[in-house]
Amino acid sequence: MIAIPGFFVLMAVELLASRIMRRPVYRLNDSINSISLGVLSQVSGVFGKLLSVGIYAVVLQHVALFDLPTGNPLTWISALLLYDFCYYWLHRAGHEVGLFWAAHVVHHQSERYNLSTALRQTSSGVLFGWLFYLPMAILGYPIEVFATVAVIDLIYQYWIHTELVGKLGWFDRVFASPSNHRVHHAVNDRYLDRNYGGILILWDRLFGSFVEEDPKEPVVFGTRAPLRSWNPLWANAEVYWALWQDSRRARRWADKLRVWFKPPGWRPTDVAERYPKPAFDIRREEFNPSLGGLPGLHALLVFGALIVLGVHFLMVAGSLPTLEAVGYALLLLGSLMILGAVMEGRRGAAMLQTLWWLALGTFVATDGRWFGDVALALKPRLLVAASIVAMLALLWKGRRSLKPSAALPDVTSPG
Repeated sequence: MIAIPGFFVLMAVELLASRIMRRPVYRLNDSINSISLGVLSQVSGVFGKLLSVGIYAVVLQHVALFDLPTGNPLTWISALLLYDFCYYWLHRAGHEVGLFWAAHVVHHQSERYNLSTALRQTSSGVLFGWLFYLPMAILGYPIEVFATVAVIDLIYQYWIHTELVGKLGWFDRVFASPSNHRVHHAVNDRYLDRNYGGILILWDRLFGSFVEEDPKEPVVFGTRAPLRSWNPLWANAEVYWALWQDSRRARRWADKLRVWFKPPGWRPTDVAERYPKPAFDIRREEFNPSLGGLPGLHALLVFGALIVLGVHFLMVAGSLPTLEAVGYALLLLGSLMILGAVMEGRRGAAMLQTLWWLALGTFVATDGRWFGDVALALKPRLLVAASIVAMLALLWKGRRSLKPSAALPDVTSPG
């Protein structure tokens, strides 16, 4: 929560710097999609605390070998080093095991590389990620130490998602850096599945997964099976769906199981023959449906409103009844999905967006209440309603400029 304003300030600085340097590293639709996935990740994380923190607490209470003191600086220093080591193996598993890749793929789907990409996080990583940090609980690191170093490790990785910082000499040899992490996000054969370190790149050097960025081979960002969608729910589900389809179609029972634990891209021979996929093309065109001026402004304003609602959700979720928290989360998910459909230029998306926001505006204007016992006076309620009408007017005035860049993928297919 404290870091969120800093994230946006630094994105603004990077955007300004990119304009000055004449390096177009941002696209509005891509950045909105990346940050949307970050919002969705934080929202889903509220419901995942039982796994991410609860299991750690249980293991700490019943299995811990030591009672490490929080007042000792060595506890904190060693905890950060051990957490980063555990993160390395979780991150590596995210690239070498299909089931873990299904969660981690979200972070790699953007075909741009900037600070908004850092916020592009999975909503399903909580399902299995906790397994890799149990050694810390077994050794007896207090839960507040674990939670703090986890935040430090995560926030550190924000700044390394940029193209505007070049090589940093000795720093690149010890720490994860922009140069090292650009390699990690590449689809080039030379760079693929390398440089997993969160804070330290020393783990990669030690375990043979380090590759240096080569200025003679520019990095190409994205995944080898492009998402080609701004739908945040599909972004989280696409690889799970593809694995399920391959598992279902496999004739051998052993292959039905292997699909989930083999490296990403592995497919049973019989499935690959009957359901071939297009070959990887590194020269593919970026997914970039036309958004236009007024619809782009509409998307930006709607997204700004959803950011405010997302922050509010994080502030009040702990005090909401479970069903009310789930309802608020589904409202945010639906809003982000419809916004994604508008940015894709999907047929009927403008009408759906209009009905959705008019319903929300009508509810606020007539009822005056919101989640978390927020009660609005008449004037603020009318202002909210008027703002929604103005945002929708921008969409309808410029809707003709909303055009898909190419045939959109069928969302029922694994590709």
